[in-house]
Amino acid sequence: MPNVRRLLEFLSAMTRLVESGPADEARLLDGAAPLMKALVAHDDWLPEFSARASTERYQQHLLYGDPLDRFSLVSFVWGPGQKTPIHDHTVWGIIGMLRGSECAQRYARDGDGRLAPSGLETTLLPGDIDKVSPTIGDIHVVRNALPDRVSISIHLYGGNIGRIVRHSFDPATGEARNFVSGYSDSPLPNPWTGTR
Repeated sequence: MPNVRRLLEFLSAMTRLVESGPADEARLLDGAAPLMKALVAHDDWLPEFSARASTERYQQHLLYGDPLDRFSLVSFVWGPGQKTPIHDHTVWGIIGMLRGSECAQRYARDGDGRLAPSGLETTLLPGDIDKVSPTIGDIHVVRNALPDRVSISIHLYGGNIGRIVRHSFDPATGEARNFVSGYSDSPLPNPWTGTR
C-alpha cells in the first residue's frame, strides 16, 4: 500500500508555499526544491496507476493539479529507449528522480538563433533533482538512461503543465511548434487539443 501521507504532506507544504507570498519564480524554486528532494528520497508513495509504462511512448500521469493552477505534480514514466523531443515548459519546474535514471541535455540559442546543446548531458539518479525555468534555462531533451527497464521521475511545475501551450523545436532549424501535452491517464479527451 502506498504511503499516501508522504504525498499529502508534500502537497500541503506546496500549497502553503504558493500561498505565503508572491508568485516569484526564484522564491518558489528555492522553496520547492527541498520539498521535492524530500519527496523523492523515498520510493514508497507513488500509486501503482501512476507508475504505468507504455511501449508506445513515455507517459505523463497527473498526480495533482492545484485548483487555481498555481502548480501541478506529474509522474513521468519512461520505457526503455524513450525520450522527449526538444521542448520547453514556459513555467518553472523541478524534476526529481524517483526510480531508475534519466538523462537531460539542455539547449540554448546560438548567435545565429539556432538551437545548440548547452553544457554536458546530465544524469539524474534516485533522490537527485534538477530545475528548469524561462530564467535559468527552459529548453531540453530528456531520455531514459536505462536501456532495459522503466525509469520514473516526478515533475513539479508552476502551472497546470497538461494544458499550458508550450513548444517543441525542430532539431535542424530550431523552429518552434506549439503543443499542449495533456495527460496520459485522462479518460476524457484533452479539451485543449481534442486528443487523449
